[in-house]
Amino acid sequence: MLTHIRRMMSAGNSTPQPMAVDGPAVSFIVILYDMPKQAEKTLYSLMPEYQQGVDASDYEVIVVENESANTLSREFIAKLPANFSYHLRAEREPTPVHAINHGAGISRGRYLCVMIDGARMVTPGVVRNIIRGHRLQDTAVVTVPGYHIGEQLQQEAVDQGYGVEQDQALIASCGWPANGYGLFDIACFSGSCAAGFFRANSESNCISIPRAIWASLGGLDTRFNLRGGGLVNLDLYKRACEYNGVEHVVLLGEGTFHQFHGGVTTGGEARDVRALLIEEMQEQYQQIRGEPYQSPETRPVYLGEFPRQVLRFVHSSAEPLLQQSPPVSTEPPVPLFPQKTARS
Repeated sequence: MLTHIRRMMSAGNSTPQPMAVDGPAVSFIVILYDMPKQAEKTLYSLMPEYQQGVDASDYEVIVVENESANTLSREFIAKLPANFSYHLRAEREPTPVHAINHGAGISRGRYLCVMIDGARMVTPGVVRNIIRGHRLQDTAVVTVPGYHIGEQLQQEAVDQGYGVEQDQALIASCGWPANGYGLFDIACFSGSCAAGFFRANSESNCISIPRAIWASLGGLDTRFNLRGGGLVNLDLYKRACEYNGVEHVVLLGEGTFHQFHGGVTTGGEARDVRALLIEEMQEQYQQIRGEPYQSPETRPVYLGEFPRQVLRFVHSSAEPLLQQSPPVSTEPPVPLFPQKTARS
């Protein structure tokens, strides 16, 4: 449920200052496998020329690619900015877990931002607002809502003939990359975020965690060894958001946008095959954690600018709540703009 909103802007200087003294504030760990066309767009969306209000020195991008027959081209890798590094791995298991833990192990940032799916482009304010989010509190976990390119979930649209060609045509139609926030105009909520902004979500494909909390969590659990990692990303989201003392910060006006690439659960295989795999993933989660997966219930802080294109998603998120009878609460109301403290 929505509790309060903070919008942090300083007149004349909207660039957040780096949090780390001897290195970047945030390390983005981006995992790739068999998706070079989509990965190029994702990586471009993280480049300093696309991200607004930050310098290359504020963050690093660690690209970890598990070897396949379709890896990034040498020409593209050679043109990556200086704050990017590329690492090709020969992986023996069908899971990105080891690649992510490897990327975390070689990272230098004070905060680790995990992007488990390299097919997810981001909006131009993601880096700036992740840094802002971590400035709110030392234990802030910052998450970005997820979307699918297209009018409906790609695992549904694929049955009507949707594929890579239609997906890439939609991206071109919205004026990307010059119009970074135009991605909202050609997208729908992803399945994990289908409940909208103001009810519990099940994961984020761009989740930034303080290094100390990452270490306390033990990184990603290597027991999640199914294709695509099973529910490991949902597991990370739940454990991080429920970590004692965490402030969950959601970047309402930013997003990650999934490009169709024939992924494990987003339309790459027949519906019955996907259903069996998802059932296997759920069973594995229950074996590891001792209970079925349930989305974490958090009281998030909503942070960032508010692009016009996101308004329809705010409306669709709020409408079901507005139709409900208001709950009786004895708690005092939470102020829309909390009083400033020495920390803010």
